[in-house]
Amino acid sequence: MPIAATALIVDDEADIRELVELTLMRMGLKTQAASTVAEARALLQKHAFDFCITDMRLPDGRGMELVVEFHQRLPIAVITAYGSAEMAVESLKAGAFDCVSKPVDLGVLRRLVDSALKLKGSATAAPAKTAASAPQDDGGLLGHAAGIQQLRALIERLARNQAPVHITGESGTGKELTARLIHSKSPRAPQPFVPVNCGAIPTELMESEFFGHKKGSFTGAVKDKQGLFQAAEGGTLFLDEVADLPLHMQVKLLRAVQERAVRPVGGDAEQAVNVRIISATHKNLNDLVAKGAFRQDLYYRLNVIEVRTPPLRERREDIPLLATAILARLAPANGLPKPPRLDQSATDALVSYGFPGNVRELENTLERALALCDGDRIRASDLQLRPCAPTPAEGAASLSPRNLALGTAPLDSHVEELEKQAIHDALDKTRWNKTKAAEMLGMSFRSLRYRIKKLGIE
Repeated sequence: MPIAATALIVDDEADIRELVELTLMRMGLKTQAASTVAEARALLQKHAFDFCITDMRLPDGRGMELVVEFHQRLPIAVITAYGSAEMAVESLKAGAFDCVSKPVDLGVLRRLVDSALKLKGSATAAPAKTAASAPQDDGGLLGHAAGIQQLRALIERLARNQAPVHITGESGTGKELTARLIHSKSPRAPQPFVPVNCGAIPTELMESEFFGHKKGSFTGAVKDKQGLFQAAEGGTLFLDEVADLPLHMQVKLLRAVQERAVRPVGGDAEQAVNVRIISATHKNLNDLVAKGAFRQDLYYRLNVIEVRTPPLRERREDIPLLATAILARLAPANGLPKPPRLDQSATDALVSYGFPGNVRELENTLERALALCDGDRIRASDLQLRPCAPTPAEGAASLSPRNLALGTAPLDSHVEELEKQAIHDALDKTRWNKTKAAEMLGMSFRSLRYRIKKLGIE
């Protein structure tokens, strides 16, 4: 017979302690209880528990002390006061596996314990790899640069808890790949990973898309539909470009994250959901909060732990490795029996290029080179690397009165060239998705379409 898992319940209120103990015993766990930090510390030092749940406020201290001291040994969940978002965030940052608020919802508690035991089991069955032994192609996150090695190590740690994660980084740096790796290494891996581009959902359909709707709740609702939260049940919901959410939707998302429940459009009751939230954006959320364009309370809920994906220019030594892997993947799709190799001139050109579009731009560049190269070798001329857009200072210099007075070109032509280059770069970065390019450039889709036609961009 399998050995029953053991749990430690720490709470000074006897009725809550008994309720949690009874729930866990019905799940087949053995339990012990403590009412103070000192008692809990003594038990944790003496016994090998599989899971611990502790109240935050105890007679002789805070449950946070246990989290900081023991979270590397076992998953520790924290019970917080209802609506205490700051305390929940603090405990997750300190290393808590998850949080549950009072009054304790037994359904939420059961799911939390299941996830914690899966994590404990996987950690026992497969000890974590050291940084030296971890494969360099772990989940597609290639590279030897220090920034990438640090990112891999952080992903391993984040996979061991349920804290919301916010991923920052420029477009094309692998934010979704990072989110997928956190999910795939976590106890939630067998459950769905549901990605959603928040900027691509029409405003009037957002609530229905996120939370679902009931039949007849609005024109066109011919049957019940589950939302993205329900689709991600037990797994991870990845909110890409979360900064693009309108304020009214931010309010609804905040409630769903805090209460772990959603109400479908037209529904009478909320439905409990068990979803880990990972968000990402290339924009600066701090700046948006300061401008009032993003809710501060939602920011603190989503940005419990921040992860930064490094741009390609900070890891130039990885470019040859990335290019080789990309060519190996693209060659079969282009009907080539083996990928062409980069000659030294092409490698030097790639390493010295700025790549404002990062890995996505590198892939586009190599795909173009495959079509242009002759034979089994790619030369620098096959890459057709475009000059990077000038910095504001450089752009201002090119349009200075002195340059114009020297007759280099009329002002309008300078402006048109800069505008054309900016639009071309945005289209390249978004794989010629005009809707996304318009968002990146801060203009409407109609305006972008007009400018593309006017400037003769094909």
